[in-house]
Amino acid sequence: MKTVFAIPGDLAALTGGYAYDREIMARASDVGMTHLALPQGFPAPTPDDLRETQRLFRTLAPGDLLLIDGLAFGAFTPELLRALPRRTIALVHHPLALETGLAAEDAHRLAASERHALSHAAHVIVTSATTRDLLVADYGVELARITVAVPGVERMPRARGSRAAPQLLAVGSVTPRKGHDVLVAALAEQADLDWRLTIAGSLARAPDHAQAVASQIDAAGLSARIALAGEVSEAERDALYDAADIFVMPSLYEGYGMVLGEAMARGLPIVTTTGGAAAQTVPDAAALKVAPGNPAALAQALARLIGDAPLRARLAEASHSAGQALPSWDDTARIVAGVLARVAEGTGA
Repeated sequence: MKTVFAIPGDLAALTGGYAYDREIMARASDVGMTHLALPQGFPAPTPDDLRETQRLFRTLAPGDLLLIDGLAFGAFTPELLRALPRRTIALVHHPLALETGLAAEDAHRLAASERHALSHAAHVIVTSATTRDLLVADYGVELARITVAVPGVERMPRARGSRAAPQLLAVGSVTPRKGHDVLVAALAEQADLDWRLTIAGSLARAPDHAQAVASQIDAAGLSARIALAGEVSEAERDALYDAADIFVMPSLYEGYGMVLGEAMARGLPIVTTTGGAAAQTVPDAAALKVAPGNPAALAQALARLIGDAPLRARLAEASHSAGQALPSWDDTARIVAGVLARVAEGTGA
């Protein structure tokens, strides 16, 4: 069986979605997986992107199994969908229409497009039960056509912490959905407390927003306490986790929240929002949870954890325990490979 994994853009990009794709590509070797690079314009493809994608699909052999990343699949036109082989599987990290900052008409268009596209998939793989339930309720996907394959986590040594003023860490591209502006607003309310924050993630995916966050930090007088580190290497990221005392995820919506798993693997106490699947990704004993987009609630949770070392220790123990129970990437790859095998055999779910 030959499986072609169609992924738009740069597979090496340092985001959770691309990290998931890379791990599956590396570990699902028993299904003969090869990479098909789609144009980077998705989920807003140009006419040239669509033509190139159609040309690429014409290069597939009749018996190929096609796995398509949802960043592209949900934006496929009817013409592209008609060009798909019968055995096509969609991988949905989270619905495209739920990206923060979209105009209402664009969100409506993407929701309709993804709903139509998903009706053409022989099976759908999602990264959380939350996304599964959303696709059933709002996108008309039958439960039997969906498999959950949550992201894996590698076992890591426990974070040693800063041994100084609490070091906060947030990991994720600086885009509107990630909520870093909400985090900065929350910390501005707690400027009298002793803390430091590093935000590690690309500043180039939404450059206007990233510049706005940088200006917000300056205006709040927090430039000496909040570092926008930009995209960091794996070694630099590991060092940031190791030196952190508190992990913060202020996202407005997450299809899973892979960085939460990484934080739990290292035994960090967590402050997170309940946006999307994040509320289910972390057990209550390991985190303080607040509604997304609420700076006042986030400020209160941060102040509580910054000022209470015993609470940090309790959450850290629960976080580490939960992290050890998370699936490995090999576990995730086995689930994906099982779906591919069943579709190839014609047994569907």
